[in-house]
Amino acid sequence: MSKRCEDVPTLEVRNLTRFFGGVAAVKDVSIAFPPKRITALIGPNGAGKTTLFNLICGYIAPTRGEILLGHQSLRGLKPWQIARLGIGRLFQDVRVFGKLTALENVLVAFPNQVGERFWEPVVRRAQTLKMQRQNVERAMALLELVCLADRANTTAENLSYGQQKLLAIARLLAMDAKILLLDEPASGVHPAVLETVMNLMTSLAKQGRTVVFIEHNISVVLEVAHWVYVLDDGEVVAFGLPDEVIHDRVTREVYLGV
Repeated sequence: MSKRCEDVPTLEVRNLTRFFGGVAAVKDVSIAFPPKRITALIGPNGAGKTTLFNLICGYIAPTRGEILLGHQSLRGLKPWQIARLGIGRLFQDVRVFGKLTALENVLVAFPNQVGERFWEPVVRRAQTLKMQRQNVERAMALLELVCLADRANTTAENLSYGQQKLLAIARLLAMDAKILLLDEPASGVHPAVLETVMNLMTSLAKQGRTVVFIEHNISVVLEVAHWVYVLDDGEVVAFGLPDEVIHDRVTREVYLGV
């Protein structure tokens, strides 16, 4: 399934700040995340990377600053409203339904399904059955995309950790997420699955989507990222092309410790 995305708006944060008590977890951060680009956020633990994702997705409110999707402000929107605008989030603790199969996990992610109201399967039976067949086809295409088609009938709890991450990304695509915020997609992933994860990120960007990921695996950053931002103590301290940033003196001091 290689659906090309058109006219994906730029996600942007301007002077974004979030205080917890007297501590600034994110401090005057301004970053634009354009479509067709893979942007990496790196930095030590506690640098504010995940907090930045939480602010964008509406899980916490900024103390000040703006979050824009194109010309639309996201401040004050609920997480589900932001998700419906096409912003999908992969969490560090992969949140799949363990007792459901891989196929069922993807099927439940499709929005606006006929049959969601209890009376619809009765009065709109033919339409409900037709949509169910179409959704199964769409779900299988997404599982094929993330290399899990052969595990469609496997319960999610019996997939490897890396496969669960791929399944979670398939669910984001099922809800038609055009902007993907991936929190440590390579962490804890077997090398054989890691290549699939990296290829998928590259493919999604080529389709026109925006991919932003937090990562500690520098090899992955160098392999797939188009642009890198380094955060430390809630601030952007360096940014640029991956090879330049990784070898930057500031990056080596605050992140690599050398």
